[in-house]
Amino acid sequence: MPSDQEKPAKNTAVTAKKKSSSAKKGKLRAFHGNTFDDYFDSAMRDFPLPGRIALGIAVYGCGFWTKFRWYWKFENDEKLVGGDKRPRVVVMNHTSMLDPVVMIVHLWLRGIRIRTIYKSEFDKSPIVSWAFSRVGAIPIKRGTADIKAIRRAVASLKRGEWVLIFPEGTRIKSDDEPVEIHEGYALIAQMAHVPVQPVGCVGARDITKRGSHLHHFSRVFLKAGDLIEFSDINAKSRKEQAEAMSHAGMDAVYKLRDELRQEHPGRM
Repeated sequence: MPSDQEKPAKNTAVTAKKKSSSAKKGKLRAFHGNTFDDYFDSAMRDFPLPGRIALGIAVYGCGFWTKFRWYWKFENDEKLVGGDKRPRVVVMNHTSMLDPVVMIVHLWLRGIRIRTIYKSEFDKSPIVSWAFSRVGAIPIKRGTADIKAIRRAVASLKRGEWVLIFPEGTRIKSDDEPVEIHEGYALIAQMAHVPVQPVGCVGARDITKRGSHLHHFSRVFLKAGDLIEFSDINAKSRKEQAEAMSHAGMDAVYKLRDELRQEHPGRM
């Protein structure tokens, strides 16, 4: 039997633990040792104020530099940032590290916060982990059923944030390169009850030529497609519905990419 003196100490510890847990659900406090997980699990609006200010400065800086250097341009932009601002899973073909930068900048300047799903291999560098966590990115372990990453993405969507996913999993530098489509994005959209937004991109592949680390000039074009709703997909079971969405989403992305290639010959 614990003594009367031990009981208050135990109760105090439980209370402190509860306070700590509840504190993490609110705004993160600046300079209080927030972990990477705190950023992955918190709403972007709850990030510390100094960090949000720094992110805003970085977004404007990246937007100015990338627009000047590669003059990227969105087509059918009203389908992406028009009247419908519902949260969604954005899927794109992936050819350059410029892809997520452009999408983050373009949406941030229109008051839309988007979280990029990135491969956890980047977390080998604490500096990269620090930077990615501050812009709202979420790591995922490729080749596994990363339930934690899926739950984080679903929670973000339910809070009203958008999620950017590259189903190809890595940068594709040539058309003859084998591509394995990761279909988890459809499951995330299904669990969060949100539509899928396809976006095609051309020109970004030409920024870094094969075998070179030099950044070349290349105009970059992006094109948004129509939202794909689960209600438009005819499937008997949820599993079949997710599989159908995964095909529909990437088919739409490649159709948009091919349309851009026809409109802008020579852009890959």
